This record gives sequence, structure tokens and C-alpha cells, in this order.
Amino acid sequence: MSAEAAIPARSAIPAPLLILAAACLWGLLGIFGKGVQAEGVAPLEVAFWRALLGGALYALHALLTRSRLPRGRDLWITAAFGIAGVSIFYGTYQLAVRAGGASLASVLLYTAPAFVALLGWAFLKEKPGGREWLAIAGTLLGITLISLGGGQGVNVTVPALAFGLTAGFTYSLYYLYGKAFFHRYSTPALLGVALPVGALGLLPFVAPAGFAAKSASAWGGLAGIAVLSTYLAYLLYSAGLRRLNATRASVIASVEPVVAAGLAALLFGERLAALALLGAALVIGAALLLSVEKRVNIKVPARGR
Repeated sequence: MSAEAAIPARSAIPAPLLILAAACLWGLLGIFGKGVQAEGVAPLEVAFWRALLGGALYALHALLTRSRLPRGRDLWITAAFGIAGVSIFYGTYQLAVRAGGASLASVLLYTAPAFVALLGWAFLKEKPGGREWLAIAGTLLGITLISLGGGQGVNVTVPALAFGLTAGFTYSLYYLYGKAFFHRYSTPALLGVALPVGALGLLPFVAPAGFAAKSASAWGGLAGIAVLSTYLAYLLYSAGLRRLNATRASVIASVEPVVAAGLAALLFGERLAALALLGAALVIGAALLLSVEKRVNIKVPARGR
């Protein structure tokens, strides 16, 4: 039984709705994170519990489906990816939420496709064409406008931008790793290894300060991040992708930062200014431009966000 078989291919739920549901769950990442942080849990501890609990769910899934686990060199590469693609990615995303707000963090994550284009050029000899360079320029312009625009409840500071862009860059590493491994192993098998390693990588930054005492609502938020925004979102996305082409799926999934911004405005009073909204639209538009490019496959696999 494969990971994708957890949701039947012939589900009564239309494929676009599965993709939309996954995007909405990913859009909750910053919302859950900001809520848990407001309960006194540090950003890196939030990232730690996401990696640990999400990794446990993936590992259990891999065990129940008897998925083949990476071994030897593949295991060491997966462990290294756990540090870069989980410890650093999960940690900087939550730090970006604290420093700049949930909506800003979500938008900056969409710089990942531009990083993918550059990484593909540097390591895979996938030379960017005119469309790729246009998207990269649009991403840079978008970040500039966001920096200049700011907004209510949105702190566009150097740390916020640095953490958000680092999250976007480390998320883009899923492309390089995924291109080599996602067709050889099931995703639960890979993330069942990478996420626990990522949790171990975060532990030295969490343990010295001690784990925060958590209320029931804080544990609920952490469970929401691990179960809904990490584990279930992948299952829904992968099930929808089986019946929908990747281009349409990428376009539908772009609702993620819209969901994040809308909920951040409703719950936390975060509102990007008009100039920043234009910048956000450029960043998301650049990501979509790269997603619909078929000549060079530079899409980031949305498998472990």
C-alpha cells in the first residue's frame, strides 16, 4: 500500500477540492504557529514539535504500509536533508512568523520557486530561460515592494526578511532532494527519517532554555501543525495530484498565502499596505509563472512543507 493509497484515487471528492484543502491547511501553518507562540512557546520549540510529531506520523505511516526505508548512502543524504530541509526550514519559518507576522512569512515562502530556478542552474545545468529570469526579477521586485510597503501588524524588518527568505531557500532544497529520491522511496518513508533527524537538529537550540509549560490550547495548536498542516496536507495534495496535472495543482495551491493573509488579518490584525500587497502579488505571480513552465521542470515538490 503506497502513501497515496491512504485516500482512494476514485474518491468522491473532486481532485481540485483536495488540492484546495491541502493549500488551506498549509496556509494555517503561520496561524497555528503564531497562536502557539502567543501561549509562550518559543519559535524553535514550535518547529521542534512539528518535526517530532509530524515525523512520528510519517514513520508510523511508513511502518503500516511497509514502505522501504533509505539505507546506506541514501540514509546519510536523507539525514543531511533533515538538517537543512527540516531543522533550518521549520525553524526559520517560525522565526519569520514571530519577527514579521504570519502573512509575511507565508508570502516570503513563495520565493522558493525562484531559488529552485537558480539551484537548478547551479547544480543540475538547467539553464534559466527568459521566463525564469522574468520570474526571478519579479520575485526580487516583489520583495523590494514588500520591504517598502510594510503594513499594519506586519513588521518588515531585516530579521523578518532574513528568516523568511532563508525559509524559502531551504524549502527550495526539497526540489534537489526530491528529484533524486521521491521516485525511489515513498514520501512517508523519507520524511519518517528526515523529520525526526530535523527534530534532533533543533533540540540543542531548545533544550538549554527548557521546554515551555503548555496549555491545552498550545498543545492543540501544535497538534494542528503536525497533523493538519504537515501530515494530512500532504495526503490530500498527493491524492489530488493523482487525478490532476501538476500545473493546475500548482495554480490552485497558490491560494495558500491568500488564506494565511486573510486569517492573519482576521485573527491578528495583520494587514499589508497597498504597496506591499502589490509586492506579494508579484512574488506569488512569479511562483505561478514558474509553475506553468513545462519546458524546464523547476517546480518545488509540495511534499513536506
